Amino acid sequence: MSAAPEIRRALAGDAAALAEFGARCFHDSYAAQNDPADVELHLARTFSTEIQARELGDPAASCLLAVMDGSIVGYVLLKTGAAHAGVAGPRPCEVKRFYVDRAWHGRGLAPELMRTAQRAAHAAGAGTLWLTAWDQNPRALAFYAKLGFVDVGAATFFLGRCAQVDRLLAHALEPG
Repeated sequence: MSAAPEIRRALAGDAAALAEFGARCFHDSYAAQNDPADVELHLARTFSTEIQARELGDPAASCLLAVMDGSIVGYVLLKTGAAHAGVAGPRPCEVKRFYVDRAWHGRGLAPELMRTAQRAAHAAGAGTLWLTAWDQNPRALAFYAKLGFVDVGAATFFLGRCAQVDRLLAHALEPG
């Protein structure tokens, strides 16, 4: 019998582990399809311990971790505030990052983590959850569609110095 990871709010002391986990997951997901220099630049701009500590301390942000045996196996970073112009729903909350360790793919953790994020965003007053996903990541796009996210347009994402196309996805939040 395999236990399920605990999903909990991230604490300030989680910044270093979160930086390592986020950088590893991003690298695992995108390094093979992109220029190594662009990937390294993005990692340096996004996943240092200091950056993670700032994000964890941001009152507009909320981070949920999936933890198993003391190690992070997934996380979601939510951020309230202004949404991309293509998002029309009320009281938007962005899924700024969503990663699950490859070893946990297909085991039900990703949908559970997203459902927990949806409940947390709704409880905090959000009416719409939105995110962007690389248009060259069909697995992610299918996952979000399965969870009820709707494609509402395109957005530009800079991976290092390379402009890429992301799909802009939104989901109306309901009680429960």
